[in-house]
Amino acid sequence: MTVWIAIIGASLIAFALKFAGYTVPPSFLEKPRVSRVTALLPAALLAALVVMQTFTTGEALVLDARAAGLIAAIVALLLRAPFIVVVIAAAATAALLRAFLGWA
Repeated sequence: MTVWIAIIGASLIAFALKFAGYTVPPSFLEKPRVSRVTALLPAALLAALVVMQTFTTGEALVLDARAAGLIAAIVALLLRAPFIVVVIAAAATAALLRAFLGWA
């Protein structure tokens, strides 16, 4: 039952945050500093998520095939490859390293 309480509580908090976003006056959102922060925040959150998913397992820092896949994706991005090519390059790099070198 505590799982359902946590789910309902998280849902209520998410709804309250969403509702609070609608109640912010437009004059506050039009300030230059606020608009700069709101423009950069999604990229920063995505970067943090990528780092956490790439370099951690549980509570430990690891350097494995996922890091090599990330490096392959960065190289593909620097070469201005289409998004699907970037994803395939990263996945193929990680899969090949896991298959042939036994990296976790």
